[in-house]
Amino acid sequence: MFLNCHTAFSFKYGTLQVEDLFNEAQRCGVKKLVLTEINNTASYIELLRLCKEKQPIDESGLNRFGKPGYALDIALGIEFRKEDKLLYVAIARNNAGFEEMNRFLSFHNIRGTALPEQAPEWKNVFVIYPFGKRESQHLRTYEFIGIKKHELNRFVLSSFAKSLPGKFVALHPVTFAKKRDFNVHRLLRAIHHNTLLSKLPEHLQAREDEMMMPEREFELSFAGFPQLTANAKKILDACNIHFDLGVDKNKQSFSGDHDVDWEQLVTDAWNGFQQRYEAVNEKLRERFQRELNIIKEKKFCTYYLIAYDLIKHAKEKGYDFVGRGSGANSMVAYCLGITNVDPIELDLYFERFLNPERTSPPDFDLDFSWDNRDASYEYLFSKYGPEHICLLGTHVTYQNRSVLRELGKVFGLPKEEINQIVEEPERHRSRDHITELIFKYASYIQDLPSNMSIHAGGVLITEKPIYAYTAIHFPPKGYPVSHFEMNNAEDLGIFKFDILSQRGLGHLKETVKHVKRNQNIDVDIHRFRDFKKDEKIKSLLRDSHAMGCFYVESPAMRMLLGKLKCEDYLTLVAASSIIRPGVARSGMMRAYIERFHKVRNGESYDPIHPKIDELMKETFGVMVYQEDVIKVAHHFADMSLSEADVLRRSMSGKMRSRESFKKVEQKFFDNCARLGYTKEVTDRVWYEIESFAGYSFAKGHSASYAVESYQSLYLKAHYPLEFMVGVINNFGGFYSTEFYFHEARRSGGKINAPCVNRSERLTTIYGDEIFIGFIHLKSLESKVVEAIMVDRERQGPFTGLDNFLNRISTTLEQVRILIRLGAFRFTGKSKQRLLWEAMLYLSNRAANKSRTQSTVLFDTEPGEYPLPVLQRQPLEDAFDEIELLGFPLCDPFILLEAPCQGDTTEKEMASCIRKTVSMVGYLVTTKNTRTLKGESMHFGTFYDRNGDFFDTVHFPNVARGFPFRGRGFYEMRGKVVEDFGVLSLEVDSMKKLPMISKRIEQTKEFIEMPRESRHSVQSHE
Repeated sequence: MFLNCHTAFSFKYGTLQVEDLFNEAQRCGVKKLVLTEINNTASYIELLRLCKEKQPIDESGLNRFGKPGYALDIALGIEFRKEDKLLYVAIARNNAGFEEMNRFLSFHNIRGTALPEQAPEWKNVFVIYPFGKRESQHLRTYEFIGIKKHELNRFVLSSFAKSLPGKFVALHPVTFAKKRDFNVHRLLRAIHHNTLLSKLPEHLQAREDEMMMPEREFELSFAGFPQLTANAKKILDACNIHFDLGVDKNKQSFSGDHDVDWEQLVTDAWNGFQQRYEAVNEKLRERFQRELNIIKEKKFCTYYLIAYDLIKHAKEKGYDFVGRGSGANSMVAYCLGITNVDPIELDLYFERFLNPERTSPPDFDLDFSWDNRDASYEYLFSKYGPEHICLLGTHVTYQNRSVLRELGKVFGLPKEEINQIVEEPERHRSRDHITELIFKYASYIQDLPSNMSIHAGGVLITEKPIYAYTAIHFPPKGYPVSHFEMNNAEDLGIFKFDILSQRGLGHLKETVKHVKRNQNIDVDIHRFRDFKKDEKIKSLLRDSHAMGCFYVESPAMRMLLGKLKCEDYLTLVAASSIIRPGVARSGMMRAYIERFHKVRNGESYDPIHPKIDELMKETFGVMVYQEDVIKVAHHFADMSLSEADVLRRSMSGKMRSRESFKKVEQKFFDNCARLGYTKEVTDRVWYEIESFAGYSFAKGHSASYAVESYQSLYLKAHYPLEFMVGVINNFGGFYSTEFYFHEARRSGGKINAPCVNRSERLTTIYGDEIFIGFIHLKSLESKVVEAIMVDRERQGPFTGLDNFLNRISTTLEQVRILIRLGAFRFTGKSKQRLLWEAMLYLSNRAANKSRTQSTVLFDTEPGEYPLPVLQRQPLEDAFDEIELLGFPLCDPFILLEAPCQGDTTEKEMASCIRKTVSMVGYLVTTKNTRTLKGESMHFGTFYDRNGDFFDTVHFPNVARGFPFRGRGFYEMRGKVVEDFGVLSLEVDSMKKLPMISKRIEQTKEFIEMPRESRHSVQSHE
């Protein structure tokens, strides 16, 4: 008779995980309840899954996992609130009623309108209003008034208590499991309202007694009012909801006719097969037909055709895209052009993609350039209609640092103290009773859901209206989003399409455009087979000179490729997966590198077990790809393919707690014991599965990334300047814009500050000269940039400052930005003179408003006015650039206060191996990580006075004693170490070096900037 149950998915209100609510029902012997989250439907699938998982399967009372079962039935509702005011609790009689509620809530979410005080006219929904908010004589037949225990005295005095007994029901909300949960609830409410806990009003809180109890105790609570509990039971008994979990609920037909769908798939796939393979090859034809048979048997035809239709649309529109995911293991997908990875060439594991026991379709990740992804969304939404499509939601959970920070606020700690406990939790855990409380309750709140968000790219397309399964919210993104997340969707039987945005594709397209404009060369970046033989590409990979290149530019990847001396496609494919966190941290990356070199040198290595080595000969007995989990589970541990796939999929955090995972985990160990493997071998194999499966790539996924890496590498190798401009203009990548400009300079480019006559909104290139785009100027308004572009196109280049001011209507502040960055250097006048002229011009114009552009008959430059000598120190330009661009265009080393350069540069490191040296570097980037013991350590990347990059390692004791203190210059002492030919500096001590003051006269010694070192003020026009 519990008609109003919450979980923690009543965000920042409820406190119970979904399984906690189930356990409370079991504890109290409750056989049926109504799940009513506040303004959402986020949790019901998980509760349905638990009910199915835990229900007894026969008279023994055991569930399908052999454990004591419990049968719980649920109904579904929504608790509708406007801000913090309870409006009504709606409860679906059936699935139709659930859809009615979902449509109602979604309508108001989409329109952004407030929920009405009165519920709408529903056909299959019960409505319960709070006591005192509605007159009982005005209620519709399906509407009631809820009476809580503490309201019974008021109810007795109500004039309608006896006249309309059938309109009142016992209503006892469930929000907590124990007293502690009420404290958690109060903290969550304070976080939600951004207020101190001590100032949290009582009306914003639930009542402390909102806990579940045995039904007999519930009835005793309303002992004098049996009609209330009887009415509640009638409502509960009248509500039935049914969903077949795991049954396919995706769109069932692409064209509306299954036979037409199948004919299209087979015809187009066969045409692609003939183009990509030798059609007479019987082995390939057999594989092709086997895939088609499974696709037909599993009814995945529509899933294929939807993906195929989208990429055909992309090709028609000229959109760049990459097909990835486990679908890359499919020959049919390759033949249709959904992916560009040949599964035969790479020997991709067919059973990872499809097998007769698999129930879910292959995973197609379709990456579009960042500026085409929304257009691809628009195509899908217009084709399938708003009734049947939405984006996939996700749930953000509270994690360590965020919980501590939020609790610090509600307990009233000052910002400095909050930062201390967040940055050094172990040190401040027991500082005083307040911090003890913060850490105590942080452990209870951690992993509770905080709010709904949007999955990175998941799209759901259903046969029935999407409202049959979820209400939707409408975030600023502009597309409807489901309330449930990926695992829930799969449990329900809805499988996502991943339509992703990728900046890497954008820089490829941008580079090709610049090469055509700058060199009049048409570049074909799809000649992948040629790229694999390109010696320049091999050199970039081998020497780790890949800054800007998709997926291979990070310091960690550069070092890995250097250690492998990588120069071929297959090694790059493996490296793309080895670099993932689980593989790297488990020691398997190290094992792979060691075995790679042993095999290359004709030596042997000791595998974990001969069978493991046989299964993964290509990767030297090391588990590298997701497929390896399936191979090992199926062939090594004698598990079925479906069990092996459950094992692979269940390695992620949420799935590991499920009984299905625990069952296959136990079977793995039981089978290994039966097969005679030693405990040492079994434990080691399991450790490798456990340590990397949740983070690794499918081989086809890595192969897709490697193809795109080759495209980037080709452009960098042959068109380095245009390539770096393409990277800069896509605002992605691992590094900040400053260092991409630095790389362009190292590649021979001449970097020019913005110019009103040569620059565009984005950075552009003329020959070997690169002009920084206006978009990089902080505080320069977009309307000014647009006006410059339009007017220059219409009237040609600006002839001087007055000509610019005549043609462009703007403020002195905007003109000052352009002058300070040298955008008028073509005039040959100093910045001081230009600033003076701009102020004079604009002040005169303000004084004489009658002078407008329409009254100027002749555009002539004004006469020169005699001015006093205006002093400007050379380094002032650098400080202007730092202020307005974020970085200087000159050599930053001239900004060091003292000429400290260290005793070693990157080029000299090879002669100093195992020696202690001093190096000075300009910080490029850092990566923070933790050791297996949980201690913080860092990796750093710098460049030296010659502009060459070098890497550093900061172990925990150094990280604690010598922390990074922001961007700038650092002097480091340490030992040069070598690992498989890759050099780095193991730092022993580090200090940040001061830069000269912006006020030159305040520095100890004025440093004259050498003319040859300056890049920002040269005019190349």
